[in-house]
Amino acid sequence: MTDRYQQFARSNLGRQVVRRLGLPDPTPLRRYLPGQPTLDGPVLVGGGGRMVDTVRSVLKGISATEVTDVTEGERFGALVFDATGIDEPARLRELYDFFHPVVRNVGTCGRVIVLGAPPAGRGRDGIAQRALEGFVRSLGKELTRGATAQLVYVAPEFEVAAESTLRFLLSAKSAFVDAQVIRIGVHGGEVVEPEDWDRPLAGRVAVVTGASRGIGAAIAEVLARDGAHVVALDIPAQGEELSSVANRVSGAALQLDITSAGAPAALVTYLRERHTKVDIVVHNAGITRDKRLANMKEAAWDAVLAVNLSSQLAINDALLDGDVLRRGGRIVGVSSIAGIAGNNGQTNYATSKAGVIGMVNAYAPVLAERGAAINAVAPGFIETKMTAAVPLLIREVGRRLSSLAQGGQPVDVAETIAWYANPASGAVNGNVVRVCGQSFLGA
Repeated sequence: MTDRYQQFARSNLGRQVVRRLGLPDPTPLRRYLPGQPTLDGPVLVGGGGRMVDTVRSVLKGISATEVTDVTEGERFGALVFDATGIDEPARLRELYDFFHPVVRNVGTCGRVIVLGAPPAGRGRDGIAQRALEGFVRSLGKELTRGATAQLVYVAPEFEVAAESTLRFLLSAKSAFVDAQVIRIGVHGGEVVEPEDWDRPLAGRVAVVTGASRGIGAAIAEVLARDGAHVVALDIPAQGEELSSVANRVSGAALQLDITSAGAPAALVTYLRERHTKVDIVVHNAGITRDKRLANMKEAAWDAVLAVNLSSQLAINDALLDGDVLRRGGRIVGVSSIAGIAGNNGQTNYATSKAGVIGMVNAYAPVLAERGAAINAVAPGFIETKMTAAVPLLIREVGRRLSSLAQGGQPVDVAETIAWYANPASGAVNGNVVRVCGQSFLGA
């Protein structure tokens, strides 16, 4: 869907109008293309904690250039600060000392990453580490030209396990992920470095529900691009579109109503017969039946909860009880910022999507015991056929109401899910990452 305001804002006349009136100025985001450099500029690394060696190893792995001397006016592809050594509030001044002289020099679609230690206990170190969240979320709102900021908490002894996350956040794959807090190693985790970072899912089997169109189709395409064999699943009514997606990704189509009583057993049987086990399950299927609660029919409430939440729990239990999810497997839920902030006229939808977050919290320790992981994405305004049908004024507000001042693309959600699915992301467990351009709703 074309964003005509963004096109106008990039024109000569539009730039003048935007500047004079202080209107939103959405920079076209740099998204992943095979063969492109990971970063568009050098990297400045600061701080003196336990993550510095890992950061430098990752930079070497992605062929990024680290600079040590700052040249006046130089544009950076990324600023990375290791704050894991900040053990008392007075040392938070180190953030100011590092970022203040250079933050204006973050380049177009640049990256800012702060690395911390998971806050724990009542000590001053935990207080200082918790303060990092306020810093990063505020800095994300100050950055311009499509740049983003993230905070990554890394548990002790999980430094190397952060590589897949750093690769993702530094790359154009994280274009619409902004001001998020990611926790690594909190539930432990088994990390397997892929033989090929460009095809990390080679040899793995992935199931994607609701895969016939929109975000689901994008998920199928990105997982297949990364090497997975994709089982694209959707209801029989979407059979033609589903087959088209499956053919496009050289995968398989499975027509199944996930809300039916026999669906979990049918999926387990299919996976056992065709693949023995499954590596990745993406619960993308979802519906809306929007009405204010006073006007909502009980059928609308029941349908949304059944598709968006109850069916996922039933499938999870069937996979785990039947030992069909392979060790090192991944389950990914698709929540929503509505599940975090709520939304007028969507009590059923927001309830179901908040439930997805609850599912992640409940299953994370269970899956950790099996060497597996569960996480969720929470999309904001994503440009799909559904949002194209939203009235123009509401659509424009949805687009602009974020730090990046634009809507995301289905591929932005898909790239985040592919990062979760990466075998090197095994220590990323129990996270809910918003793919919303730092939406101001619930921020």
